[in-house]
Amino acid sequence: MTATTFEQADAIAARLTERKDRWLHVSIPDRILCLQRCLEDVKAVAPAWAAAACRAKGIDPAAMLAGEEWFVGPIATMAYLRSLMTALKANGQPPPVQQHLRNGQWVAQVFPDNVIDRLLWLGFRGEVWLQPGQLPTQGLVYRQKLTAGTLALVLGAGNVSSIAPLDALYKLFAEDAVVLLKMNPVNEYMGVILETAFQSLRQDGFLEIVYGGAELGCHLCQHPLVQTIHITGSHHTHDAIVWGATPVEQSQRKAAQQPLLTKPITSELGCVTPVIVIPGVWSEADLAFQARHIAGMVTHNASFNCAAAKVVITASNWAQRDAFWSQLRQELAQTPTRVAYYPGAQERYQAFLAQYPQAIVLKPSDEPMDNAVIPWTVIPGIPANAGEYALTQEAFCGVLADVSLDAANTGVFLTQAVDFVNKQVWGNLSCTLLVDSQTQAKWNTEVETAIDRLRYGAIGVNVWSGVIFSLGALPWGAFPENSLETIASGRGVVHNAYLFEQPQKAVLRAPFRLRPLPLWFPRHPNLLRLAQHFTNLQATLSWRHFLRVVLAAVRARG
Repeated sequence: MTATTFEQADAIAARLTERKDRWLHVSIPDRILCLQRCLEDVKAVAPAWAAAACRAKGIDPAAMLAGEEWFVGPIATMAYLRSLMTALKANGQPPPVQQHLRNGQWVAQVFPDNVIDRLLWLGFRGEVWLQPGQLPTQGLVYRQKLTAGTLALVLGAGNVSSIAPLDALYKLFAEDAVVLLKMNPVNEYMGVILETAFQSLRQDGFLEIVYGGAELGCHLCQHPLVQTIHITGSHHTHDAIVWGATPVEQSQRKAAQQPLLTKPITSELGCVTPVIVIPGVWSEADLAFQARHIAGMVTHNASFNCAAAKVVITASNWAQRDAFWSQLRQELAQTPTRVAYYPGAQERYQAFLAQYPQAIVLKPSDEPMDNAVIPWTVIPGIPANAGEYALTQEAFCGVLADVSLDAANTGVFLTQAVDFVNKQVWGNLSCTLLVDSQTQAKWNTEVETAIDRLRYGAIGVNVWSGVIFSLGALPWGAFPENSLETIASGRGVVHNAYLFEQPQKAVLRAPFRLRPLPLWFPRHPNLLRLAQHFTNLQATLSWRHFLRVVLAAVRARG
């Protein structure tokens, strides 16, 4: 793409500023019509969208693996557009499926909230936990309209193609701001597709897209017309924006409480994502299933996900620990490697190898070594110590750390594991717990206490926490405890289609064994066809499209 000059960016910011008050007065019915047009336009560009992302990531657009890009791109975007339409049809206050007080904290079940999703996601339950002491109020932006409009700058992410449009839609429809979206240089090829997909918002002057590197980003962050900022990316980039370009300047400004940027800024900045495996008595099929489950958490999108599994915590005295790790290593070894398309991946990977000479490299035996890929790599014997490299540095490539904790029983293990991930593992964006049904029943109080104590913004119980990202009804963001000085995984949330004002965290619960084969599992044999049918279903909710999705899902075996 042709880089946007500073002069062009200034003119674009001026045009958006002229329209920001007008956006406040666009009625709910007109907004719904706008969302419907966006839904239709996203569907129209979905094949080109997925193909472009595949080509950039070294995936054959006709291969089954290409379905991954359909799901994390146009499908996730269409699902969120539909969720926003549902919210606006309820005047910004869509009624939860149910809600209750839990130890003084409101919990609202919001997913699944329609018949088709209940059938597609059998046994799933998505909850929004509100901050303690806060009422479950929703859609304040539609009840108390602002008196003046806002221009928001969205700094897009480069790894997942739906992040930038989802962030922009949240700013538009949940915060009532017009949006200047700057594409990340890693996936700026998506810009021309997004321009078409969101042409109705662009034609009305409520959304503009610009292209460039860090210099343009810095210029726009400091631009006098830009009033708020949202970034999805690295905490290093966040601190460069807020506290200065060098570590010395950042340290001095933090000490003096003098940030370089004083505008409101929200962010989602990654995590060393933990998976807590609660010890139980698992069958051979259970071991194989959960090993493949975690392998999918590692290998999805070549592990360039802020929610990619990075550390697995088990009980050292779990009788099946060795069998579990044997299965997991086997799954990773059977999963084809992926092109390491994200900048800096090789350097980060080599840094981990230098720290841990015991690292075990896993790849299919018939695959030659290739500098363009990074093999899946397990690092055994990581000590559960404060400051440990693997626990404080986000690899952002296919590295998985193995940590074990000594515990007398399951209850003690849960207490220790929660303390460990809360205090010793960097970040607080998302985490996953795996617990079989018998263990859940026996230790239910302890499991529920663990979920309550986990200081993460998104918690998956028997389901990869990354799935929460794709379910727009649930909020996505760090646990609300980070300051600008110690930003960790960021501040604020996005998605949150139920428009809760004070979310604390999202909890997605699922059965221990998921059927049919989950979309994020490696080597899914029917992923592309399933994705194409899913796209049609998101565009038009009908039983005909639903049945095609079901048939494609049940044909996926292996």
